[in-house]
Amino acid sequence: MSTYMAKAQEVKRKWYVIDAEGKPLGRVAAQVAVLLRGKEKTTYTPHVDCGDNVIVINCAKVVLTGKKLEKKHWYHHTGYIGHLKDVRYDTLMREDPCAAMKKAVKGMLPDNTLGRNALTRLRTVEGAEHQHAAQQPTVWEL
Repeated sequence: MSTYMAKAQEVKRKWYVIDAEGKPLGRVAAQVAVLLRGKEKTTYTPHVDCGDNVIVINCAKVVLTGKKLEKKHWYHHTGYIGHLKDVRYDTLMREDPCAAMKKAVKGMLPDNTLGRNALTRLRTVEGAEHQHAAQQPTVWEL
């Protein structure tokens, strides 16, 4: 018996919609990362990009548990000396909740070309309406 190895040409990509309303940010991001990598498929191959397209709706209504809104920070460096910037999550969730979702998912993907390609298949929407009805996405329940 031989092991099945998926090929990039044979990958069938589906579209999924995940409603993040009232759910913890990390749990939604973990499930999105699994779908983007394709790890729920029986034909998963680690070195092949076999993930699906994911649309996350209601990003503005996602929940951070505990005191993470006040205590959790997002740090980034501009590249200039002494320019380490930090943004509290209450500010980030108020100004751009879609960016918070993308940052959480990006941290759960590998730091290579597979992870970067997987992140291009993620769409985040603040509200409940999205523009991808033509792809006939199926609802993924958490």
